[in-house]
Amino acid sequence: MGVAGVEVRVFDPPLCCASGVCGPSVDPALAQAAADFAWLADRGATVARFNLAQEPAAFATDAKVAGLLAAFGDGALPAVLVGDTVLTYGRYPSREELAEVIEATNELVAAPDAATGGCVPGSGCC
Repeated sequence: MGVAGVEVRVFDPPLCCASGVCGPSVDPALAQAAADFAWLADRGATVARFNLAQEPAAFATDAKVAGLLAAFGDGALPAVLVGDTVLTYGRYPSREELAEVIEATNELVAAPDAATGGCVPGSGCC
């Protein structure tokens, strides 16, 4: 079950390091999120994380994230986007929510093959 081509962008609140899983007192939610994003990347997704403390420009230049910040302030973070769609904001998605991303992506990829055998009407191959 792979998700090659799926782009996940994680906009973290200000953290001490890129993942937030550092220092003497690690937040269990951050550790779980890091493990879940690694799990998703292991299945072929591209996962990019942005830390507000280290990469503020990424937050300002992404229209959806900038809009979330304007509407909800710091409460919008973390924000997780899949492609151009906001998956979650104000919290990290669960592993189950990420698995749904994989399932939905696989259905989109598999549906044309199941219906047409990989051939698109009008393409000259069928």
